[in-house]
Amino acid sequence: MKQLLFAFLIATFFIQTSCGNATKKTSKETKVKIETEYGDLIVKLYNQTPQHRDNFIKLANEGFYDGLLFHRVINGFMIQGGDPDSKNAEAGKRLGGGDPGYTIPAEIDSSLFHKKGVLAAARRGGPGNPEKRSSGSQFYIVQGTVFTEGAIDTMEMKMNMQRQRSVMQKYFQGAQQELNQLKQAGDQDQLNIRVAEIREQANQEISKLPPLKISPERREIYTTSGGYPSLDNEYTIFGEIVEGLDVLDKIAGVETDQYDRPNEDIKMKVKVID
Repeated sequence: MKQLLFAFLIATFFIQTSCGNATKKTSKETKVKIETEYGDLIVKLYNQTPQHRDNFIKLANEGFYDGLLFHRVINGFMIQGGDPDSKNAEAGKRLGGGDPGYTIPAEIDSSLFHKKGVLAAARRGGPGNPEKRSSGSQFYIVQGTVFTEGAIDTMEMKMNMQRQRSVMQKYFQGAQQELNQLKQAGDQDQLNIRVAEIREQANQEISKLPPLKISPERREIYTTSGGYPSLDNEYTIFGEIVEGLDVLDKIAGVETDQYDRPNEDIKMKVKVID
């Protein structure tokens, strides 16, 4: 009986140890290195966004990113890369439309925000992508700018106005067929009535929405190290730079053409390092 009890305790110990190790392994954040001629960017990938994390790791291990360009660079905003069409692209070609043939479901986490150095997935905007699905390969890294308190207040106002426009657009898109039929029938009076009704419905929804506010904690970061708050909750953030913010600034400061493509190609090589 004592032998059975001892065996049970040993088995229980190993099970608990194994589970503990598994939890530890899962909680560890993978790091990748993005090599450029300006230096290296060391980025940790968040576990809160597992599909984006795993996709980035997969592409990096396949060598997908090696030789691709940072094809869109806007000083004070962000640097963007990951377009497969950018590999060996001729000078002056407009880039940004390439992908690996798939998109990724949005994993927008409200606890993550666009502070300087975060890695996020690019995506197509507008009504054609209502689910905010991410590009399968294109990403951007926020450089942003340091905001004043007044600028943050203005940004809040713009964010609320943008949300109102989005709600209004949703209602009118849903009634587009009906409105077109009234236009074709030449029934202007009824068309005006329906437009007014739809606008009132949208305004009722808007009136119930709590105002968007940037928290004091985020204000502190946006007014010291910087970022770009108007992108918050619109794009999937899935990592951040832990080494190489100076390299980010160097890349963001290069000269670009009318399409925001650097005049001299900036190639990347991405490796999983931890």
